[in-house]
Amino acid sequence: MEFENIRYSVDMPAEMKAEGIVEDRLELLKCVSGSFRPGVLTALMGVSGAGKTTLMDVLSGRKTGGYIEGSITISGYPKKQETFARISGYCEQNDIHSPHVAVYEALYSAWLRLPAEVDSNTRKMFCEEVMELVELTQLRGALVGLPGVNGLSTEQRKRLTIAVELVANPSIIFMDEPTSGLDARAAAIVMRTVRNTVDTGRTVVCTIHQPSIDIFEAFDELFLMKRGGEEIYVGPLGRQSCELIKYFEGIRGVSKIKDGYNPATWMLEVTTLGQEDALGVSFSELYKSSELYQRNKTLIKELSVPAPGSSDLDFPTQYSRSFFTQCMACLWKQHMSYWRNPSYTATRLFFTTVIAVLFGTIFWDLGSRRGTKCSDSSAGGQHRKNSLLPGRAAGMYSAFPYAFADVAVELPYILFQAVVYGVIAYAMIWFEWTAAKFCWYIFFMYFTFLYFTFYGMWPWDDPNYNISAIVSAAFYGIWNLFSGFLIPRPVSTSFPCPVAWTLYGLIASQFWDMSEIIEGEPVDVSLKNYGFEHNFLWGVAPVVAFSVLFASIFAFSIKILIFQKDRVQSDILTAPYDGIPHVLPLFGVKYSGSC
Repeated sequence: MEFENIRYSVDMPAEMKAEGIVEDRLELLKCVSGSFRPGVLTALMGVSGAGKTTLMDVLSGRKTGGYIEGSITISGYPKKQETFARISGYCEQNDIHSPHVAVYEALYSAWLRLPAEVDSNTRKMFCEEVMELVELTQLRGALVGLPGVNGLSTEQRKRLTIAVELVANPSIIFMDEPTSGLDARAAAIVMRTVRNTVDTGRTVVCTIHQPSIDIFEAFDELFLMKRGGEEIYVGPLGRQSCELIKYFEGIRGVSKIKDGYNPATWMLEVTTLGQEDALGVSFSELYKSSELYQRNKTLIKELSVPAPGSSDLDFPTQYSRSFFTQCMACLWKQHMSYWRNPSYTATRLFFTTVIAVLFGTIFWDLGSRRGTKCSDSSAGGQHRKNSLLPGRAAGMYSAFPYAFADVAVELPYILFQAVVYGVIAYAMIWFEWTAAKFCWYIFFMYFTFLYFTFYGMWPWDDPNYNISAIVSAAFYGIWNLFSGFLIPRPVSTSFPCPVAWTLYGLIASQFWDMSEIIEGEPVDVSLKNYGFEHNFLWGVAPVVAFSVLFASIFAFSIKILIFQKDRVQSDILTAPYDGIPHVLPLFGVKYSGSC
């Protein structure tokens, strides 16, 4: 990968404009150039606010907001993000894995990211080789678990993150702080894994923060940036960082490194903005006037020319596997997550049983009291499930297969839940025991549970969980108000309320054939006066339609409304403007487009 004169800027925050700044854009990267090569492990370093993570996100194509200028080439050809996503990997700093799958199963991405022509045996063999490379073979059957609670340790989860990316057989791998949060031993194990990855001929770039001497020595080259988004050293480290030390000690006024002192710590200490002011120099200007800079420019120019006889990469489709394969892989993963998490299912079943017994106790035996001067009504239980959308690995699958799996995996569990609720409530209330009426009762309760569940899966909670609770509670209150129970149906039918159709179906299916006289009027006539027609089949279509509608909205919302805070905010918080750091409130840039 070669990149030259990369500039990245965002719209000037309103808070900074309020302080008197007139520019329209805030520049976070300023004419950054360099190259990453196969078999070379590059450390991307700098103080907080230097823009190292921003640069890596720009190069990897994960910056979807802001303005990017400059050229990026892959093996001499202009970078195309759709193609690049197929040959690159990105290891997040925060390890996101499904807790209820085993280590070997976590590598299911081999189904999706390897080409379709790779058969099952080859995929299995490749997964075994990857596990051996990252030293996870002995843990192949261990569950991933929850961080800090059970399952894999933090260091093992880091190695699993690397393994999941390696399964895709990428040519270029970006790693964001692979050793953060690890002790010295765990960090050494992770770096050994990274080193093994580089030795396979891949191009690996890591952001790193205050590494130990041993970890720092594991890198081949250094890309050092200063606050403000400018590079101040791009070149080899040398044995025991001799090349790096030689370069900075050659600058007049820079203090010599002490024996045994960590070169990474010394390097960051002598290149601060305070040191620049004290020495009266600019390290970025010194670098751009150095012989090292000229060598790097020459190297970039050479690498930017395609090799003779080569051709640009091209793939016929955006994803490696078909839509059907993506759906099956996502469904398998969701199934394993549910099957191995019995506490979640047990909790749902427990509350369903309690609510069924509660309703059955309140309306005990009312269904059998026919011909008496009393009125009878029943209301179905409501179930809500909040499903948090996990992070999705880039380039593995599109949003719709994920949504399909999230919806489909719920169907059998909700069916079992509806049957348990229906049997208990139906028996305790003593509705008329006919096959038709009992099946209609289960039918309406099943689709009621479905649309409440699918509504709960909407990503209300992505921007703010508190807002999610307020919005959801408001809708539930409105639905209950216009369900036809508190406000008579002839008055409330103008409001599109799914609960109203549930109540319509339950009442009409149970009492449509009753001719007993209650309150001086036959039941079927009284129901008709309240808007409940004899032909209760009209209630079937809306209940089913609401379930399909809410599931569809869930699918489109996770495709479009992905509220994910862009890491550009960390750079804006510490980016200097005219030498003055501005502390601003956090704000995020919304990601859009495919996952």
